[in-house]
Amino acid sequence: MQLLSVNIGLPQEYSWKGKQVRTSIFKQPTTEAVQVHAEHLAGDGQADLRVHGGPNKAVYSYPQEHYTFWQNHLGVAELEAGAFGENLTTTGLLENQVRVGDCYQIGTAVLMAVQPRQPCFKLGLRFQNDQMVREFEQAGRSGIYFRVVQEGTLRVGDSITLVQQAAHPVTIQDLTDSLAAGPKDAQKLAAMLAVPDLIPSWRERLTRILTAQE
Repeated sequence: MQLLSVNIGLPQEYSWKGKQVRTSIFKQPTTEAVQVHAEHLAGDGQADLRVHGGPNKAVYSYPQEHYTFWQNHLGVAELEAGAFGENLTTTGLLENQVRVGDCYQIGTAVLMAVQPRQPCFKLGLRFQNDQMVREFEQAGRSGIYFRVVQEGTLRVGDSITLVQQAAHPVTIQDLTDSLAAGPKDAQKLAAMLAVPDLIPSWRERLTRILTAQE
């Protein structure tokens, strides 16, 4: 597993559908060492802290393995690293293999995988595509949000090492799949709810889904 690109950006104003929107979804790769703080990377920021940022969305990674799918889906020859607003473009760190609560060392920082991404309309702005949010959700390729366990520094080329694996089998992909349309497996939902590191918003969401199944 390896860190292929580190991408950062501060909030800026963009025009979208006749309105000015403040967003930091447009990230730029950097080759410099970047400090990992408790709730963000140095030089990076979130425009709307009501729905972005915070300890459970401190660092966002996206697998480079998904880029080929999106290039084909969108009909583009190439997508640059950071195209999905991710801080870390990675290889080998896939949602269906990463457990909720797994801890990884990158450089001198330690990050815990906590949840998948549910995109807001700004992903549509990034691609100038009204349907992009829906298409992203339907594709089931969410990327991973991390909590910072240990602050430190990282840079492009760093290896990604699993330093503590969660004791349960629930993956980031399992959380993403729980939101898909159709009937749900009550046992799988109960297993997700039993995850010690499940964040409150997901616990509430899964509880509602499980209750609706009864």
